[in-house]
Amino acid sequence: MAIERKDVEQIIRAVGGKDNIEAATHCVTRLRFALVDEDKVDKNLLESSDLVKGHFSSQGQFQVVIGPGLVDKVYDEMIAITGGSRSSKDEVKNAASKKQNPLQRAIKTLADIFIPILPAIVTSGLLLGINNILTGPDIFFAGRSLVEEYPQWTDIASIINLIANTAFTFLPALIGWSAVMRFGGSPLLGIVLGLILVHPDLLSAYGYAEASTKGTIPVWNLFGWEIEKIGYQGQVLPVLVSAYLLARIERFLDKRVMDSIKLLVVAPIALLVTGFLAFTIIGPVTFAIANAITSGLVHVFNTLPALGGLLYGGFYALLVVTGMHHTFLAVDVQLIGSEGGTFLWPMLALSNIAQGAAALAMMFILKDQKTKGLAATSSVSAFLGVTEPAIFGVNIRYKYPFIFGMIGSAIGGILLTLKSVLASSIGVGGIPGFLSIFPNQWGVFFIGMGIVLVVPFGLTLIYGKIAGRGQTEAAAETANREVVVEKVETADPVGTKPSAEHVASRNTVVITDNAVDVLEIHAPLTGQAVTLDKVPDPAFAEKQMGQGIAIEPQDGRVTAPFDAKVAHVIKSKHAVILEHATGVQILIHVGINTVSLKGSAFTSHVNIGDEVKAGQLLLEFDREAIRAAGLPLITPIIIPDGQEMIVGVEEEAPGAVTANRSVILKVRLSSYTD
Repeated sequence: MAIERKDVEQIIRAVGGKDNIEAATHCVTRLRFALVDEDKVDKNLLESSDLVKGHFSSQGQFQVVIGPGLVDKVYDEMIAITGGSRSSKDEVKNAASKKQNPLQRAIKTLADIFIPILPAIVTSGLLLGINNILTGPDIFFAGRSLVEEYPQWTDIASIINLIANTAFTFLPALIGWSAVMRFGGSPLLGIVLGLILVHPDLLSAYGYAEASTKGTIPVWNLFGWEIEKIGYQGQVLPVLVSAYLLARIERFLDKRVMDSIKLLVVAPIALLVTGFLAFTIIGPVTFAIANAITSGLVHVFNTLPALGGLLYGGFYALLVVTGMHHTFLAVDVQLIGSEGGTFLWPMLALSNIAQGAAALAMMFILKDQKTKGLAATSSVSAFLGVTEPAIFGVNIRYKYPFIFGMIGSAIGGILLTLKSVLASSIGVGGIPGFLSIFPNQWGVFFIGMGIVLVVPFGLTLIYGKIAGRGQTEAAAETANREVVVEKVETADPVGTKPSAEHVASRNTVVITDNAVDVLEIHAPLTGQAVTLDKVPDPAFAEKQMGQGIAIEPQDGRVTAPFDAKVAHVIKSKHAVILEHATGVQILIHVGINTVSLKGSAFTSHVNIGDEVKAGQLLLEFDREAIRAAGLPLITPIIIPDGQEMIVGVEEEAPGAVTANRSVILKVRLSSYTD
């Protein structure tokens, strides 16, 4: 597709003009802007551009989806028009963060700290759920647990409980690792700091209340100053503040100490100073603050449970939209550590289901097959605890399903708080969330689950069928505008320059039923194939760039899915575009937002223009390094829109796939006649 200056000028006008662009960069699929004022964006003008396939705002960046093969040309033309300087990803990210208010920056910081440790917490939550099933009374037998009825299972349950509790027992070590890394220090020192705060020589925080009542709290006597000798198991604030101080001290010393003695000076002094301050000042103060906040929250929900359930249950989906839901991970962990259970997580699980039920209802209302399919798949994702595809891809787009989801969630939240339903751990949300609930409260939780399934689904279906039909059809037409444009425009294959003969003949193309061939695309990675709606990025989840599938990789190797020419290798080496002999192009994009790693976790084995064979190694990536950066590994494989030789794309059923053996996509091709 040719790039015309007027089309790029339209994008510049739509984002508020060159004076509204503080910094701009691009990745393999989209333009990324740090804008002076996002309110100046003319979304209607932006959406009318033939180049734009979608747009959204995330973490202070306004992102315009262009698609692979074109975005770099659009960016070059934009720089030429505006006369601006080229910006790096970090420069745009830093500029965008300045636009966030202190609360937004604090929320982002908490998210950056807790998201990398979520896999460990979720795993522990699921295992604790299994332990609950084995040890909870009245589940299988009246008044007795499974292990009481079958004692031979007792030790198995004990081992499961030990494995499950480890992440929570040493939670300060996990938080210390992630927090110190986020604050710019050494992650290893963060782990040591966390372990110091839960050292076995200390009185466990779980036994603090009993020891305080008996007057048996051990103390250190520092020249007459008595310091309570307690650990901080299950606590969040002490390790967060200590980690920040540790990183600052380490960075301060690292800049001033000679390289020859850094190993002997920097880490020992940083840990010693931080450790003393953690036990003498930071720990006692933050411990008291955390307990006061927890007690206040518990008091509010105990005094006005219906109001608490109404507000948190009803508005949790809004917290997801703003990103503030990450803040409550710390609150959940604090409640579990201090109170033995959290009343917030059960409402989170019901909110997931409510948004999924509303999205599922839209499947029966929408007429457009593409959006109908997105509604169906995103609802399943929400039922399993991941609501972003349902919320951003369907419910907010049409507004009323989002509202009805909140109403159903509010009713469910009132029920749970009135009945004091608690979760013993935080794990997977949605329907599997019942595993986190104390078994004796499953009955009430399942009633709440029924409410959030029926109410949002019923209200959305009735409103959509009777009053919202016109609104739904209009939104569906807007959602598919790009597809219609591509079909009537006879655009060139992405990233290719058509021959003169092709340009002359393409308007007389005849597509016949008996002239269709199928290109089978094999998996470029080994792992678990999932639908695109599972990808935590709107540009991929909403198929703004094209159809495809995604793979959760089991190893760090990407191979060619067919004999091809390497059309493009992204500078940061996290993505590659291949071109088949038929002209079909495919984008393989490892991870989400991995462009921020600047290639540090990737090794490319091919260059632009190389001819590769099916199964040939294209690139390798360090899975642990990507995880440590808090970035998803899920890898979209996209057939970009705008390839006129393609009649359709069929996705194979999700499931386990093996590189070079499993077929993941089938591309139906047209045959051209002059």
